[in-house]
Amino acid sequence: MILQGSQRGGGRNLAAHLLRTDENEHVTLHEIRGFASNDLREAFKETEAISKGTKCRQYLFSLSLNPPEGERVPVDVFMNAIERTEKRLGLEGQPRAIVLHEKEARRHAHCVWGRIDAETMTAKQLSFFKGKLREVSRELFLENGWQLPRGLQNPAERNPVNFTLAEWQQAKRQGMDPRWIKSTLQHCWTHADDRKALARGMEEHGFFLARGDRRGFVAVDHTGEVWSLPRMLGLKTKDVRARLGEGTGLPGVDAVRADIGKRMTPAIRRHMAESRAQFRARSNQLGAYKEEMTRHHRTARTALDERQKREWEDSTRERATRLPKGLRGLWHRLTGKYQEARRLNEAEALAQRERQKDERQALIEKHLEQRAVLQAQFRELRTRQAERLLELRRDVGRYLNFARGDPGHAPGREQSPGLGLER
Repeated sequence: MILQGSQRGGGRNLAAHLLRTDENEHVTLHEIRGFASNDLREAFKETEAISKGTKCRQYLFSLSLNPPEGERVPVDVFMNAIERTEKRLGLEGQPRAIVLHEKEARRHAHCVWGRIDAETMTAKQLSFFKGKLREVSRELFLENGWQLPRGLQNPAERNPVNFTLAEWQQAKRQGMDPRWIKSTLQHCWTHADDRKALARGMEEHGFFLARGDRRGFVAVDHTGEVWSLPRMLGLKTKDVRARLGEGTGLPGVDAVRADIGKRMTPAIRRHMAESRAQFRARSNQLGAYKEEMTRHHRTARTALDERQKREWEDSTRERATRLPKGLRGLWHRLTGKYQEARRLNEAEALAQRERQKDERQALIEKHLEQRAVLQAQFRELRTRQAERLLELRRDVGRYLNFARGDPGHAPGREQSPGLGLER
């Protein structure tokens, strides 16, 4: 289970994010502890108000818990991970809220602790929390028999195509998966010995080497979007400079954009727009299926909750009849029958709780399996979209070479330089 944590403020925005039902198909406020209010927004406001009496601005610690893809993880496993993390970070007894999310056939959890100790009016110190989270994460993978990611086997072997939220949002605006962009630029870097070879390799894939304002070396794609080259390569700026030099003689971003604008043909733009429209239409269709499935699943879970509530109330009334009152109740206490009936009631109540919990978990797993089928179609669509757009980027590079009078690997007479789009 991957654990990612951060110290932060902005409790109002965090509460709104955790309760969003437009980005998550199912949202459950599983636990709220140590706050005066049972409302998540009010609870975080309370923590913020307490923090005003201190110098702490990052008064919350937010943890996300993401199981491996394809694993069906019950609530107990999440709770075990949260309790273990709480102890490891020294947050025992601090107010906390736990929210469960389901999205794209996967279940994950969030836990948010208040950092302010109300007795000492100081913030809990969270030194080296990233290393501690990595240790707990590794333990959870091993204990549950999950395949250990290479990054947890050896921190130096982290997946080089992992990306930040900002990179993901930047790529989403273009309809490109940033993992593909990173892989492409890293491929160009690996096969280039100097700046000239790197620039040539990048242009073959529709990227252009330029000099940024504060980023040093940057990659500019055919739309004019700017990507930090060291960040996409996972290298330090000084390591990039060691191979490419100081960047003197490279055009600036504005000059590259102007050149792209002159050389980018309307036909290629039209084909790329057509390709995006095709994928958008299919994505909208799958999105409609997802919304319908989500409504059905929410209705089924609400019906189950209501039925279980009725069954619990009926059983509670039935158990209450076994505990007589008045003189008869006094006689039962004297003879020990009252205690015997009470033990029986407690055992039955516990068994009923377990049955209801198992029944709800079974329904959730059934819904996750149904959602996984639809998610596989989403994944296939995104893969095809990324492959199609990468191919179009190569075509952009080829046509720009044509504009420079450099035919490169021109297609043969019988092969049209088409864009490979389905007609």
